[in-house]
Amino acid sequence: MTKDPINPTTPESIALTNDILTATRFGALAVVDLDGAPYVTRVGLIWDGDGFLTLVSRLSTHTTALLAAPQCAVLVGEPGDKGDPLTHPRLTVQCTAAQVDKPAHKPTWLAQIPKAKLYYDFPDFIMFRLTPTAFHLNGGFGKAFRLTSADLAKN
Repeated sequence: MTKDPINPTTPESIALTNDILTATRFGALAVVDLDGAPYVTRVGLIWDGDGFLTLVSRLSTHTTALLAAPQCAVLVGEPGDKGDPLTHPRLTVQCTAAQVDKPAHKPTWLAQIPKAKLYYDFPDFIMFRLTPTAFHLNGGFGKAFRLTSADLAKN
């Protein structure tokens, strides 16, 4: 019988997940494009405690995809300056996207991504909330965890 590679959730895995989420300013967004093919792009992301906010242009493939099919995933967490990038923590978050009121989130967004003031008000830009459905933490080799929103609320 093969050992399950997923570890039981621990206070340390919850803390690491929260650290990665709160440090996030960008990530890789995975969607299914209109042809049914996977598509990944880098987007600005911020965690507001309930999900990610992302500001995207209606002219982009990923925005068209999110409007057509809201299931998506994001990969966040950056490799450190040294060593094998695969030994550094990263987090895949499966989400459901919903468009939200862009003006209501402007102060929060610009406080965390100030350079966005150059394009925030462009009429083609819209904002989505990416609400998590599952968290998959890879804390490095042998440190895989599946977490839920309820797990993160415990911290």
